[in-house]
Amino acid sequence: MSAYNYNIGLCFQDVTSRFGNRRAIVVSGMPLSYTELNIEVNRIAHYLLLKGMRKGQVIAIFNNKSATAYACILACLKIGVLYTNVDFTSPWERVQKILERCKPVFILDDNSGAEILSHIPANAIINIGTASFQEEIAAMDAGNPACVKDITGSDPAYIMFTSGSTGFPKGAVMSHQNVINFVNWAQATFAITHEDVFTNVNQIYFDNSVFDIYCSLLSGAALVPVHTDGVKDPKSIVKTINDSGCTIWFSVPSMLVYLLTTKALAKEDFTSIRRVLFGGEGFPKSKLKQLFTLYGDRMELHNVYGPTECTCICSSYRISTVDFENMNELAPLGFLAPNFSYYLISEDDEHAGELVLGGPNVGLGYYNDPERTAAAFVTRPGHLHFEWCYRTGDLVRVDEHGHLHFKGRADNQVKHMGYRIELEEIEAGFNAIPYVNEVGVIYEKMGEGLGQIKAFLSINDPAKKTADLQADIKKILPAYMVPRIIVILDNLPKNKNGKIDRKQLALNQPA
Repeated sequence: MSAYNYNIGLCFQDVTSRFGNRRAIVVSGMPLSYTELNIEVNRIAHYLLLKGMRKGQVIAIFNNKSATAYACILACLKIGVLYTNVDFTSPWERVQKILERCKPVFILDDNSGAEILSHIPANAIINIGTASFQEEIAAMDAGNPACVKDITGSDPAYIMFTSGSTGFPKGAVMSHQNVINFVNWAQATFAITHEDVFTNVNQIYFDNSVFDIYCSLLSGAALVPVHTDGVKDPKSIVKTINDSGCTIWFSVPSMLVYLLTTKALAKEDFTSIRRVLFGGEGFPKSKLKQLFTLYGDRMELHNVYGPTECTCICSSYRISTVDFENMNELAPLGFLAPNFSYYLISEDDEHAGELVLGGPNVGLGYYNDPERTAAAFVTRPGHLHFEWCYRTGDLVRVDEHGHLHFKGRADNQVKHMGYRIELEEIEAGFNAIPYVNEVGVIYEKMGEGLGQIKAFLSINDPAKKTADLQADIKKILPAYMVPRIIVILDNLPKNKNGKIDRKQLALNQPA
């Protein structure tokens, strides 16, 4: 990317000028070139301007991974509109909180068929998956919108919603410069070129998709989205990757464990893949060794780490045979990227503590949420100048080589199936159910980096059973937050302060 490209829209325009005839996106085997994609992006941008959208406003996208949906993302960026991809399969109660927080002017519906659309005023919805929408944008100017030059690197680009301890999701805001810095690092670290073909198996509303989208489309590479329904079929995923000649894979370890467990992966698969990246949770060592045995001789495996608030990834560690000498520890997080600084918050150990990140990849805070922004985004103590930093809540240890190792959380947040989940949000969901008196939620580790969410409750309706609680909580929380085990107790154990004693719950010894 050239130095004058100070925002994502200009970066994409520059990539198009150099790689216009190459494939940009391949959806269901149908390729769209960079020139074709850019024309659609510009037409949608002019369409949104005609609709009255202006810099600084927000659009929510019920994104179903169509080529048009990706074009809408880039169109928003070219006119300075923030976008947020919303999980339209979540219960309305949670989606409503997200929409209340970011107040989008329009919701772009990518033929989602979501039941929650009935809760939204029809005049706020634009169905981008229809023939009539294509007819409307076909009449628009195909040239780059003039306002793209008015967007600075410090302007916000997108909002990524994560779990919140109060039951209200947090919307991390990332800038154009955050993304450009991230892509520059990724291109250098993973030797990304226009010859690469990226997978997009990650959910589009999930932080990992940031790597897929921007590292491909700002490098002249091809992006191969795997539809949500396809992710449920392991053999279909592998076939798509094989047939598409994908070269770079990124997912949570759970996805790779799933493919290994279902025996969907064989030695002859992933023949074009040259790098596998995984992050967002610990990779069980036995399963990682199985993957390394399959492919370690012909591709690189990288354990990556990074919070949503710091643009997806901030460190990378290449797996080698040395990492299997000790099967009891997770792979290191490695060194931080060169454009990051860090310090540890610790009372008595200079080599271990809570990781606090600084540098140009640290985001802009939480959207419309000054209180939680002030708690998580801080200035570095002892400096005479202001340095914007983010408290990750992750406890790490620095070894003798300078590698970081993840040791747990400083708060009540867990990483489950790659998602960051505040256990308090699950508790808040149960507390919204009228017949629930008290609730305590814990995360039970099961070994090898795996775990399960367990909820303990007392209720005031003896006719209700665990099946009723499962059904009712599914109306409030997304599927990945629903506890695998629900236990009904007469009373929950308390500590000396009268608070629910989660240590007793974890011991399965409720008093």
